Amino acid sequence: MTFKIGRKLVTAAVISLGLASVASAQTIRLAHVDPDEWTASKKGAAAHIFKNIVEGETGLKVELFPAGSLGNETELVGQAQENLTQVVLVSGAMSKICPAAGVLDIPYTFSSAPVAWTVLDGEFGKALAEHCLEKTGLRTLAYGETGFRNFTNGTREIRKPEDMKGLKFRVQPIPLYVEMVKGLGGEPTPIAWTELPNALSTGVVDGQENPVGVIYNNGLHKLQKYMTLDGHVYGADFILISDEFYQSLSPAEQQVVTKAAKVAGTMGRAIQQWGTAEGVNKVQQEGMQVYSPTAEEIAAFAAKAQPAVVDYLRKELGSDAEWIDRLQKAVDEASK
Repeated sequence: MTFKIGRKLVTAAVISLGLASVASAQTIRLAHVDPDEWTASKKGAAAHIFKNIVEGETGLKVELFPAGSLGNETELVGQAQENLTQVVLVSGAMSKICPAAGVLDIPYTFSSAPVAWTVLDGEFGKALAEHCLEKTGLRTLAYGETGFRNFTNGTREIRKPEDMKGLKFRVQPIPLYVEMVKGLGGEPTPIAWTELPNALSTGVVDGQENPVGVIYNNGLHKLQKYMTLDGHVYGADFILISDEFYQSLSPAEQQVVTKAAKVAGTMGRAIQQWGTAEGVNKVQQEGMQVYSPTAEEIAAFAAKAQPAVVDYLRKELGSDAEWIDRLQKAVDEASK
């Protein structure tokens, strides 16, 4: 198995909690970086329903470690690969250990959440899960959702790519996002998440991009005047389990764990959709101007953003670049 994250990424938090030894088959440690509150947190909701189903239908116990208590997403996948934390819910970190998963971040690929669900729950999602299992030793039990990402800024309304010109946008320190904003005519500025509020307040950047729920729950709408619901990237959650641990379970336990993960993914999607709908209304009530582009306007954004990102990914993926075409084919079929 390739691209395995080393033991150096196992955090001090894990060691201090006594997790440095492989867990017994009687306990599943589940970790994620979102808040624990299930009514507002997609990963929190998914974690709690997973725990309830597994404990209700098997003799297994599930310990929850929310809110980054065991580390960031990169550290969590490292722990899962070492079977120190058995189940992790992660999003962006997946493409770091399984580069083919990065194709899901090609901008303007999914026209709606139901299209994304159809693709991920269908043959494409199953094939990607198998590929990533071979690469990482982590089994994708199911897919959840972190939501569509949207642009905000404090300077002007954005209705077309030309409106992005000259604006500095904070992006994650991920090359794909840098290429996307460049393609749209904006000026990408990689900044750590913790530094974003200050960067917006001081004018280091003019705008940023995130799911609506993240924007509202973190008060970013108070620092920005305009939001464009362009949904440029759909974020998927990966519900992962150490395959070493999974193989130690009985067939009956494996069946329950898999079922619990699928229900958890669905629950996470529902909470995310609720948060998006509620968030749009709330930011408008609190003074933010929200614009929803037409299909023609989205097509114009896609025409600018996709080529640069696809070119970058083809070079990065090499022989795995076939996943770009496989995804597009699956999206075309699902969109019918």
